[in-house]
Amino acid sequence: MPKNKTHSGTKKRFRVTGSGKVMREQAGHVHKFHEKTPQKARRLSKDVMVSAADVKKVKKLLGR
Repeated sequence: MPKNKTHSGTKKRFRVTGSGKVMREQAGHVHKFHEKTPQKARRLSKDVMVSAADVKKVKKLLGR
């Protein structure tokens, strides 16, 4: 049987924690920081969990 390949775009955008939660980075934390308050920039720097509706799809693309 051929092996399934991990989706290249997905492996760059998501990570799975040791307990199995899928984490992602928040949008809006790349540039234009002069328009954002420091508090907003700090909040956007934290990783967040993927919504429950998308977890199954992301894990399948990651080959888990």
